[in-house]
Amino acid sequence: MLAIRLDTEIEDRLDRLAKKTGRTKTYYAREAILEHLDDIEDTYLALERLEKPEKLYTMEEAKRELGL
Repeated sequence: MLAIRLDTEIEDRLDRLAKKTGRTKTYYAREAILEHLDDIEDTYLALERLEKPEKLYTMEEAKRELGL
């Protein structure tokens, strides 16, 4: 379970959307998190790779590794 605090403006917007559509605020919060979670994870993975790069491949090595 997760509890989050939102500023009043965001919570009001979320409340209006939920009432207008018949969905719960939790539904929309969950959808928003799921929509952006992959992007956030990708960003942190990219930053980690920049800090600790793994083996770099030449184009020929990459083709050979991939069987191309």
